[in-house]
Amino acid sequence: MSARDFINAYETALGTQNWASVAPLISEQAIVIFSNGALHAGKDAVRTAYERNFQAIQNETYQISNVRWLSETADSASYVFEFHWSGFIEGQPASGSGRGTTVLAREGNHWRLVGEHLGPKT
Repeated sequence: MSARDFINAYETALGTQNWASVAPLISEQAIVIFSNGALHAGKDAVRTAYERNFQAIQNETYQISNVRWLSETADSASYVFEFHWSGFIEGQPASGSGRGTTVLAREGNHWRLVGEHLGPKT
């Protein structure tokens, strides 16, 4: 998988709402910052945060668009993007969107997310 292929794999994995699908794409040292400012450091913390979202948002769809590559080398890559999610929270339709920045690193033969910062669209 190339760094560019990672985006589709990540989007698809998130769409399963199953941590087992997402886990292979996340580095042990990952840091993810959500739109609300909450920082989740380390794969275990990221897992807890993602699983909380999976439980809270039923039938979620997650889309990544307007990707712009900042850097891409043999061992690291970074990009900015727009995201949109929709689903149901406590039976009510809910959705959100924003912008994000992702940093990837090659770990062995695999690309893994080492950093992601999500924020609002302004």
